[in-house]
Amino acid sequence: MRIPFASEKHAHIAQQAIDVDRELQPDLVKRTLVVENTELVATFTTLTVRLARLTSNAFLENVDLVVRTIGEFGEDAERVPVPSAS
Repeated sequence: MRIPFASEKHAHIAQQAIDVDRELQPDLVKRTLVVENTELVATFTTLTVRLARLTSNAFLENVDLVVRTIGEFGEDAERVPVPSAS
């Protein structure tokens, strides 16, 4: 699966956020995440089609959450607070 992002930095943020959640059945599902330019590339190896569907659905839910979080806080989180002159 290839998930496009607005920037390479955002793709790396998504990779780091998703990578901390290991697969629930690591003996049955193998996942690799790499960033290629501005795309997050996910590769899954599973034993059954059902596991592939469940794994890809869970992955896409995580991607959706990361994308919404970046959209909500991305620019604001990168700004350095300016101390007020009181």
